[in-house]
Amino acid sequence: MVNNKTLDHLLEVEASAAAIVEDAQKEADRRIHENNEKNRLAFDERYKSEIKKHLSLLNEEIEKVKTQYNRALDDYRREISALSVDKEAFCALFNECILIESTGSK
Repeated sequence: MVNNKTLDHLLEVEASAAAIVEDAQKEADRRIHENNEKNRLAFDERYKSEIKKHLSLLNEEIEKVKTQYNRALDDYRREISALSVDKEAFCALFNECILIESTGSK
């Protein structure tokens, strides 16, 4: 039969083992939390870096499109301003169109 001394010793060993397991769990939780925080910070840093890079590319592309648009608009304005206006031919065509509409024929 097991005596009290042996039972007390086994209870002490069990209590010691429980304390070791509890300390190990606390250390594991601390390390997990620490690694999660490091990973979150690294992710945030990388995310911000990627956002900054893509915004820069977007702004560059916007500037290219604005430049192309302004060139096309300037070209169009030059072409329009270079055209001559023949008022007599316009009036004649206009009167002819009005005449066609009013008579229903040419």
